[in-house]
Amino acid sequence: MPSRKSRLFSWLPDLNYQVWVLAAGRLLSQTGSGFTLFYAPIFFVNQVGLSATQVGLGLGSAAISGVVGRLLGGSFADSQFWGRRRTLLLSAIVSAIASLILAISHNFLVFVAGNLMMGLSIGLYWPANEAMVADLTTSAQRNEAFALTRLCDSLGLGLGVVLGGLLVGTGAYRALFVVDAVSFLVLFAVVYWAIAESNQSTVSHKAVSGWQQALRDRRLLTYVVANVLFTTYLVQINSTMPLYFTNFLANLPKGFSPPTLSALFTWHMVVSVLCQLPAARLLNRFSRAWGLILSAALWGVGFLLVWVTGVVSSSHLLWAILALGVLALATVTYMPSASSITVEMAPESLRGVYLAVNSQCWAIGSFIGPPLGGWALDQSVSVAHGLWLGLALSVTIAMLILQRLDRMIKRHPPQASLLLSKKSMR
Repeated sequence: MPSRKSRLFSWLPDLNYQVWVLAAGRLLSQTGSGFTLFYAPIFFVNQVGLSATQVGLGLGSAAISGVVGRLLGGSFADSQFWGRRRTLLLSAIVSAIASLILAISHNFLVFVAGNLMMGLSIGLYWPANEAMVADLTTSAQRNEAFALTRLCDSLGLGLGVVLGGLLVGTGAYRALFVVDAVSFLVLFAVVYWAIAESNQSTVSHKAVSGWQQALRDRRLLTYVVANVLFTTYLVQINSTMPLYFTNFLANLPKGFSPPTLSALFTWHMVVSVLCQLPAARLLNRFSRAWGLILSAALWGVGFLLVWVTGVVSSSHLLWAILALGVLALATVTYMPSASSITVEMAPESLRGVYLAVNSQCWAIGSFIGPPLGGWALDQSVSVAHGLWLGLALSVTIAMLILQRLDRMIKRHPPQASLLLSKKSMR
């Protein structure tokens, strides 16, 4: 019997149990976030009465506080006092407060306030979480470990979208935000009771000097340019695409219904879940930069399929299924490679700061993406359709940058770059 069980679970990665606990906690909290993230644009535009531009600006405002949160989160995660664990606990509390503010939001200012708090909490969370995962894994394990974290992130978000679709049918939109707050309190409890501090580095950096060292790393700065494009792509799926599929399908004035939208994004989640770990293992055959180049190509194809979905005269659902399937593949090839390449460039004592720089790209992408999408949807139909063509063309820029990054890393491998960096700090 034990041998049968071992064969049954042999496909799962062999990781430290705390990595699994972190992933499970993220799954629970993202289930709550899935309740709100997908339906918030529709709710605040069609029921509260905000314009698409206002909603885009509100969602994008999270990037402002997100920058501050990531600055603090990276420094806190590397500090001897705060460490990874306390930073995660602080993030969970701030997230719960943000969800409750959104639950009572009836106007633009309160909506912005809730998003500012949520951006701060996300900024605190990711550097600490990913630094802890890096601490608990070897280089060979990291693609799968980060893939597991993102798998649970996607699975939780997808489950939240599905369950939220059932609750939205009753008209109880605001209850979704309360559920989201409870999910973050559950995450707090999981981290408090089951996670130990993982930062074993004895090297202490002042916050400013750590950021200065990271921002002198030319490889990291080159990567940041490409990563901002990727994060801008990612936020379009949840912030712009739902409203586009609702209001801008040719010969389909009312667009997809909420149950159809829920089913489409369930499909996106299923593809992400099924392909995340196999994709991570496949990517181990390539350099991290070439894994990201593959992802960029898939993003381009996916956005072209979204454009086709909007402009065709029939079979919208079929094209949407294809588009979200390809975008799921683009996402699962991006996630593990992005975190792994950042860890490889980082000195062990500055993992939190380097991962905070990586996470800052999400803040910048979240600032650019929703306002860009909201602005495009507030213009003519041709501009709304043209948004996806523009995004598809922009992947060529990302691919060229990543080819340059790959050459830079080959000339200056991570360990050699660390020695140069240490000499420059003397």
